[in-house]
Amino acid sequence: MTDDVVELRVHGAATASAAQVLDVPQVEQVAGDRSGGFYRPRRQCSCDSGDRVTLEAYRWADLPSGTVVRTLSLVFLLPFMLANLAIWMRPADPGSDALVRSLCRLLALTLTALYVLAFAGVTLDLIAWRCMGSSRCLAGRIWLSWLGGQPVGLRLAVLAVVPAAAIGLLWRASARPGKVFDAFRPPADEVSAHRLSEIGQWDAGPLVGRLRSIHVAAAFATLDVTLLAARAATGATAGTIALAVASGTVLATCVVLLCLPRLIDRAASDQRLDRLTRTVRTVAIALTIVVTAHVLASPTSWNEGNGLPGYSPVLTSLFVAQTTLLAALGAVLLWRRDRRGGVPLLGLGALVIAAGAVSLAVAVSAEFVYRVADLLDRDAPTGEGLASGLPQAFTWAIFGFFRAVLFTLVVAVPVVLISRRRRLRAAAAIVACDYPDRPAGAATRLRQVRKAIARARFTERLVPLAVVYACLAGLGTATTTVGLLELLPSESVQRYARLPGSLITFSIAFGSWGIAAIILGLAVGGIFAYRTVEFRRHVGVLWDLGTFWPRAAHPFAPPCYAERAVPELTRRIVHLVSRGNAVLLTAHSHGSVLAAATVLQLPPHISSRVALLTHGSPLSRLYARLFPAFVDDDVLHEIGDRVGWRWVNLWRDTDSIGGWIFSAHRTVEPVTVARPSSTVDRRLRDPADVVALPGDSVPPPIQGHRPAGSDQRYAEAVRTLIERLRR
Repeated sequence: MTDDVVELRVHGAATASAAQVLDVPQVEQVAGDRSGGFYRPRRQCSCDSGDRVTLEAYRWADLPSGTVVRTLSLVFLLPFMLANLAIWMRPADPGSDALVRSLCRLLALTLTALYVLAFAGVTLDLIAWRCMGSSRCLAGRIWLSWLGGQPVGLRLAVLAVVPAAAIGLLWRASARPGKVFDAFRPPADEVSAHRLSEIGQWDAGPLVGRLRSIHVAAAFATLDVTLLAARAATGATAGTIALAVASGTVLATCVVLLCLPRLIDRAASDQRLDRLTRTVRTVAIALTIVVTAHVLASPTSWNEGNGLPGYSPVLTSLFVAQTTLLAALGAVLLWRRDRRGGVPLLGLGALVIAAGAVSLAVAVSAEFVYRVADLLDRDAPTGEGLASGLPQAFTWAIFGFFRAVLFTLVVAVPVVLISRRRRLRAAAAIVACDYPDRPAGAATRLRQVRKAIARARFTERLVPLAVVYACLAGLGTATTTVGLLELLPSESVQRYARLPGSLITFSIAFGSWGIAAIILGLAVGGIFAYRTVEFRRHVGVLWDLGTFWPRAAHPFAPPCYAERAVPELTRRIVHLVSRGNAVLLTAHSHGSVLAAATVLQLPPHISSRVALLTHGSPLSRLYARLFPAFVDDDVLHEIGDRVGWRWVNLWRDTDSIGGWIFSAHRTVEPVTVARPSSTVDRRLRDPADVVALPGDSVPPPIQGHRPAGSDQRYAEAVRTLIERLRR
């Protein structure tokens, strides 16, 4: 078996089977398990790229998704995932690194507090306080009437179990995935010093554990503050004040710990630090039990009014904190921004994603409360129910989300129309170069190709739209602070903008149903992404981009599949090379990102026997733009150096996700100059032709982002790299 070549294929975002990746009818598993495993053809077949070449596939599709239930749960954790993604999108400036990390983690903590306040708004404010104190609301509802007429303290204490259980559910869900990945640890010697090599090599377990303890403690402290604010509204006793001080101390401790990134980011397990975070968590849980007992047993009477006392100020204060943190993050990023041209996302990538996470979390929380309110309030129309009676901060939140989406669409329409002409003009030049001899009957097909190229080039236009939405979302979050003034959107807009209040009420109701439609769409999209390969190929790329990065900001974000996939690939390649094989690592789409992180972890004596073939790769087009601190020219050149520049990247103009790595030359033959990086990229003309080939009745299809494994030029690149490996 000495000197055999193993072509190790890594698929992309689509949920492809191992047989599809290898393009053979039957496969057998040779390593790994059902979630992530290595497969080979069951019998020797004619599919080998040459003599003494063994095909092998690494299938990781079930690591970021899995069952339908898990996929749906990941969909509803989307705000947490975006908050976690923001910390990885920080700029490459070491001077602002610690401050940006602290601000991103504090914003992530506010999302956990908002999660608790949403459940408290439903159970404590709507049900325990409002509904159970109204005979009209309780009529015909046996599942609520059993607590009707009971003392307010008893109702609040009993229903406080629901938000506490919601916290426990998140706690349990975030702790379970870690057990799946514990058995997979990469070799720790001779790896790259670049930041991207941390993915898979860095043990995120201790950090996630500390963050989990801090978030759980802050969640219980938020519940305590809500209960104590309601109790203090009718006169604060010494016990209420003492418990409020204790709850505030827990929250302050959580904030201080998150503002010390050098302490909290220690990779190795620090027993003292771990004990400290667990102690804070234990104190918070015990404090919640004491606070609940205090609310239950306090003899002071309750002044039952329109809403739970203190809830609206607590909620609005949280929105004020989020607005302040977003403004601080934007100021830091702009102040420390690299003044050179070509800065990805204008240096505001972390702010854009953080603002999107906050906006989505606020909108979903407000919609959750308002849908339950609409259910409980049988007779009132949705618009009237949303415009009055509940915390004004939620009303402003829905109004702000509606404004952000509406104005972004208003900006997007001219951007699409203006850029379309330019994109079509550029696409026409590419088509004219690729198909100089145009048959008379190919006009329709050529027009389809031009449109496909123009659509693929729209990816670059999404960057300014994302910045616009982030700014509008930040302003929408800022306007929620008007809730402190006890003003409704309809009244304020009618007074200062001279617009009809009924129009604003209608827009709030419309925005509420729009948010419900988005949530439903995410749920349906999660199901289709799991069941439909084509749908996942387009939508799954966004999910795989978010879950590629370890949990470094929000512990309740979906688990990182790269923590297993990268060390598993590394270990497999080390095993194959140690056995005497050379390895051709071929990777499509997000598989190329896994392959890049894997190459950085290979010892030099292993990587010298490895070649790399990527196709549809988002490394330069997406990752270098979105994650400048982790993917840049230096790391891409280091990957090339480690494999001796035995690297070929295939790309198409019709691909909306993948692209070139180093150079966008469009000649048929690869460019050969002094720089080895200029020989990496090879463009594939897509489609192969605009007329039907001999023996066929239809023209070749437009491939776009599909894998290039069936393309003849892919086979040629494989043969070239295998020959170089053997030499």
